[in-house]
Amino acid sequence: MIRELLGAFLLVFVAEMGDKTQILAMMFATKYRATAVLAGVFMGSLLNHGLAVLLGAQLGCLIPVSVLGTIAGAAFIYFAFSSLKYGNDEKEQLRKYKSPIFTVGSAFFIGELGDKTQLAAITLSMDADYPWIILIGTVGAMVATSMIGIWIGSKIGKKIPDIFIKTFSAVLFFMFGVTKLITLFWNKVDLIFIVMETVVIGVAFIWTMTKFIQASHKNKYS
Repeated sequence: MIRELLGAFLLVFVAEMGDKTQILAMMFATKYRATAVLAGVFMGSLLNHGLAVLLGAQLGCLIPVSVLGTIAGAAFIYFAFSSLKYGNDEKEQLRKYKSPIFTVGSAFFIGELGDKTQLAAITLSMDADYPWIILIGTVGAMVATSMIGIWIGSKIGKKIPDIFIKTFSAVLFFMFGVTKLITLFWNKVDLIFIVMETVVIGVAFIWTMTKFIQASHKNKYS
């Protein structure tokens, strides 16, 4: 039991150090309270890895990893564009996302779909004598690595302008999403198609980001 717990914890902890989920935790910590971010990380990781452990090997049969990865990649790109909303409806947007725990939890749940840590949870639970111990180990590792990111984010968040945080967050989301989709479809579709789609989405993102920055400066000096 202890060996399964430590094995699952160490595997995921090492895999997540410097990975996108740790960076996401750092990013969210610049916007929300550390306790809320930590609670969101726990909720999202528990649901995601709990699904993996419960379904085990059947998850790969019921829902192909490529489908899960596509959903996650598209969701990250959506998060990138939605991070660049600015204007008179900003207060409404803030009210809409009033619960940071739900926001962070949703991002972590979607972000881990088809990711290596979810696959690790599936693989480890297949041969485990105590699957719930695997769940404790993997979720504990996610929380532990996120705590490091949260600590860094909470320290730098107060010193960085809001416009930079939003822009940086959007760029990270966009990079994660595009990278995930390119990795999934690299050997499955024509290279020209991948390049064209990446260029189109990239141009749309740059245009949206430019408009966001212009609107932010206009509001600042108006």
